[in-house]
Amino acid sequence: MTSPASCAACGGTRLVPHLDVKGSAGEQGLIPTTDAFGTALGDIVRCLDCGHMQLDSFPDEAELSEAYADAASDDYVEEEAGQRETARRIIERIEAHTDRGRVADLGCWVGFFLAEAVARGWEGQGVEPSAFGSSFATERLGLDVVQAELLEADLEPSSFDAVFMGDVIEHLPAPSAALDRAAELLRPGGVLALALPDSGSRLARAMGRRWWSVIPTHVQYFTRESLGLLLRRHGFAPLTVATSPKAFSVRYYLERLEGYNPAVSGGLVGLAERAGLADRMWAPDFRDRMLMIARSVGT
Repeated sequence: MTSPASCAACGGTRLVPHLDVKGSAGEQGLIPTTDAFGTALGDIVRCLDCGHMQLDSFPDEAELSEAYADAASDDYVEEEAGQRETARRIIERIEAHTDRGRVADLGCWVGFFLAEAVARGWEGQGVEPSAFGSSFATERLGLDVVQAELLEADLEPSSFDAVFMGDVIEHLPAPSAALDRAAELLRPGGVLALALPDSGSRLARAMGRRWWSVIPTHVQYFTRESLGLLLRRHGFAPLTVATSPKAFSVRYYLERLEGYNPAVSGGLVGLAERAGLADRMWAPDFRDRMLMIARSVGT
């Protein structure tokens, strides 16, 4: 673990303790569907200059690379319908700011966003460090996906009209490098879309350490303000920001409550099954997720 000397969003050095949440990932490791709410790999500090929050110590890059290369989970695959619906909503918002062309999905996981983009007429290229995710995307969905680290994939510079990072930047000890990579890949005037938890939302502030986005895989906790600041520092002009709820089955959402109370979770799943609602798609907007779209304007 390494302790950051400055804020990842603004570069400020006035970092103060915020939440005591240090723990371990547990037996399940760093997977995207954990219910280990209220636990992170380090305690969370807050920047007094911009309000950004991050871990007080980051895992080694090699440790994270190995963990994400090994990450595997069937839960998202089983929720394909909802994942595709979520992707379509995001793509529609991206298309309000650019014509369809080439899109790079950095951290594409199993490829549902990329598949929906291709179906709408985009030419898609994905990058995914997980062997599980990249194999599913290429072998099951027939997508052009490279298994590689996000910053190391051999992609042609200045060749994409859009870059998407969905639930990615909050996992990175060095988010600045990811934005520089996106800027390198985009054509002049191209757009970057980021979907991620909103740590400045009312719900996040009210729940504190028990918020369901305080989990072992997250090392950054962006607010709308701190993300906008970081984007501007790296040659992007924010265009729009909105809430971005995810669509899952009712069963999936109720099962996630196991991280708080297994008995309540099981009881609610049973009720939903008996009512015939368990497999119905649901996209509740808790207003604690954001989609920010920005245009590359250079530095």
